[in-house]
Amino acid sequence: MKLKFHKTYALITLLLFLTEVCIAVYLKTGFIRHTIGDFLVVILMYSFFKVFIEDNHFKIAISVLAFAFVIEFLQLTNYLKLFNLQDNYFAKLILGSSFHASDLVAYTLGIITVIALEYKIYKLWIM
Repeated sequence: MKLKFHKTYALITLLLFLTEVCIAVYLKTGFIRHTIGDFLVVILMYSFFKVFIEDNHFKIAISVLAFAFVIEFLQLTNYLKLFNLQDNYFAKLILGSSFHASDLVAYTLGIITVIALEYKIYKLWIM
């Protein structure tokens, strides 16, 4: 694993973060809030790691997907209560409070998108 600051991923991370903030602030329900937001959050996490880590994009993508799955499956338990965060709005917003299988699909599609884009960019770079 090699550490290196990558400006392009930093810009992508910032834009995705601002998009997620806008979704959280202005959209309280609906497809964009509940599905597109989940799709984008794994891309946001991936791009954040790529800002600092220059490693195999597939490994990073699968690690992000595994982390997202763990957080989603933790929502089957009272993990927020365990950490006394059940009344914390930001903890509920960021970590979630209820399990939805559709979130797992959105996370998976987000990571598939990342892998496909990285593969396409890699092929263009080599040619």
